Amino acid sequence: MAAALAGSRGKGKKKWSKGKAREKTQNKVLYDQEAYERMCKEIPKMKLITASAIVERLKVNAALARATIRELEQKGDIKVVSKHHAQLIYTRAISAE
Repeated sequence: MAAALAGSRGKGKKKWSKGKAREKTQNKVLYDQEAYERMCKEIPKMKLITASAIVERLKVNAALARATIRELEQKGDIKVVSKHHAQLIYTRAISAE
């Protein structure tokens, strides 16, 4: 018992860490002509299409990525794999089907 008390006496009080601050991203909220053409060319060729994949690839915000997915689905360029209230998963549409 005395050894346990002696061990905790010398360490002192724990200090709080500052934590890691994430860098704020400056993603686009609207497509310019160049980015729109790039989106129309690149996204339908991806194997796995999610909002987060589009955000990473094109540096746009998530709302614009979800709108992009809806537009490409209506055009028939991509097809749905799984639809969940939090995550939309698509893949490229193969014209042979």
